[in-house]
Amino acid sequence: MAASEDGDGRLEEYLADPRNRTLDLTTAVARCTEALGLQHSAVYLADIQQRRLVPLTDVASPLLVDDSLAGWTYRTQSLRVEESESGGMTAWVPLVDGAERLGVLAVHSASLTPAVLRRGKALASLLAMMITSTRAYQDSFVRLTRTRPMRLPAEMLRAFLPPRTIGTAHVVSTAVLEPAYELGGDAFDHSLTETTLHATVLDAMGHNLASGLTTAVSLAASRNARRAGADLPDLVRSVDDALAQWLPDQFCTGVLAQLDLVSGVLRWCNCGHPTPLLIRDRRPDVDAMRREPEPPMGLPSRLAGLNRRTHEIALKPGDRVLMYSDGVTEARAVDGAEFGLEQFADYIIRATAAGELAPETLRRLIHSILDSSGSRLRDDATILMFEWSPPAR
Repeated sequence: MAASEDGDGRLEEYLADPRNRTLDLTTAVARCTEALGLQHSAVYLADIQQRRLVPLTDVASPLLVDDSLAGWTYRTQSLRVEESESGGMTAWVPLVDGAERLGVLAVHSASLTPAVLRRGKALASLLAMMITSTRAYQDSFVRLTRTRPMRLPAEMLRAFLPPRTIGTAHVVSTAVLEPAYELGGDAFDHSLTETTLHATVLDAMGHNLASGLTTAVSLAASRNARRAGADLPDLVRSVDDALAQWLPDQFCTGVLAQLDLVSGVLRWCNCGHPTPLLIRDRRPDVDAMRREPEPPMGLPSRLAGLNRRTHEIALKPGDRVLMYSDGVTEARAVDGAEFGLEQFADYIIRATAAGELAPETLRRLIHSILDSSGSRLRDDATILMFEWSPPAR
């Protein structure tokens, strides 16, 4: 008990010292590890495509997400323990900030007592918050998680993207976007208020810097309207107006949706985009959200002079909704066969039946598409999936 209290006291001193607020992460990891009375720890961050876990320092080698115990921890978000090659034991602890998977933490010790495991989990929680708060302005994180140079349109779009996964105890929204380094005009957005999940998938005309700029303006316009409290039709019209004013030669398709977290009522507007897919009771309902689409956002809508229509459906607990771009269903395997909606839905259903976490389902799905098409997509491929699981009444 005395050792535990001593460790807690030293961590309290570390957090209270203002000189520690500006430490680089490597030094902060070492000092927090020491303050908690742990022998040694190492941070591994997931690369941008979630294929590798890259160590924060060059002392260790990267690990494969699909072929390591550390990867198992990342995929399942659960603690794993193994014997260390240098003696003693290693505990792999998930690095998760909210619902967003960041990587894993390796905690090394001569023996893994309940106190060591508890402190390892505390350290992982603390470091996850540190990483999230600093990665937006520290390029060292960006360099660490990239395996090759990124094209300018992709760099611009990724600066606008939210975390891959957000959520609460009752709703989770997760997304993937490829090709990671060569994006053209696809993007996703999701956010939460106390009562609503906002989810958006966009696909701008073309595959160049102008396409990326169109999507960036669309994201900014929708967020600006959303944060001002605009209702869904007004939010879509804000994107129409912004594109018509600033980029009159460009347009953007998309689905913008709002889910009421209490009632489960889902409202959406489809602007020339593929129909979202509802998965209910482990079966796809391809017609549940099929409606006559609106014109794409931008000048085409303004010229049409139509009021934007929204649609509504009541979700049931456990329902999953998939919003995607046509780059997903039009992806082709090496033999030329199209991936298609049926195979897309079947993959999600089998993963759901196996109890797989939503972020892991999309990670494996997008890798399946990339690997079967020889890592070359005909177009950007974006998938956003959210699941509603309200508390039992």
